Amino acid sequence: MKSVALAALLLLAASPVLAETTPAAETPSVAAAGTSAPAASDLLFEKPQMKNVPPGTKLTYGYLRRSGISKGPFGPPMDDTIKLGIEPGKSADSRDIRVEMFSGANRFPAGPFEDMPGNPVMTLFLEHHLIDMARVLSANPRYIKNAIRKGLRDNATVTPTTIDYQGQKVAAWRIETQPFLEDRMKERMRGLENIRYTFVTSDAVPGELVSIEAQSKTAEGGELLEERLTYVPNAG
Repeated sequence: MKSVALAALLLLAASPVLAETTPAAETPSVAAAGTSAPAASDLLFEKPQMKNVPPGTKLTYGYLRRSGISKGPFGPPMDDTIKLGIEPGKSADSRDIRVEMFSGANRFPAGPFEDMPGNPVMTLFLEHHLIDMARVLSANPRYIKNAIRKGLRDNATVTPTTIDYQGQKVAAWRIETQPFLEDRMKERMRGLENIRYTFVTSDAVPGELVSIEAQSKTAEGGELLEERLTYVPNAG
């Protein structure tokens, strides 16, 4: 894959099937005096996120999925890792990337990616999540894909924050969207229409992705779905 935009197409490719979401985007938060926050899709899919990852290193992400829905449609709780092996690409900002997506019986085929400026773990997480959601809801995967696409494009909040990294506070961005709240098919979503997607990115962190979370709870606080991906520093 030759560009970050191509990686984004795995999740965000246009489709004739569109979900209904709230029509108006919220006003971007101010990151600094007189400076507007960047667009969510730019932060997640258009930046050369791998340029700060030295070839020869490995990035490790902890993955967790659990659900309290009766009869366990998402399967048993899963606690595993996704590892990226980084090698030089054809340009200073790109990398060739080998993927170890989960381990043992959980192993999922993915990659390799050639000449990638963006971090493929973003799309790997979302595509895996999309497969599970479509199966659990007996839904058209394109419908769910385009709802998330539209939520990130038109109705995401982007706010500045800080994270702890290597013993220091560093600047980061927090991106949030709830793409199914006003979806016309939400009565078929088994309570998951309130699912919230939260992304945290920082250019101080190798690969820039700090975490992804997809979370849905009942009105009483019961856990319908908790799915997380978190960068693990110094994991090797």
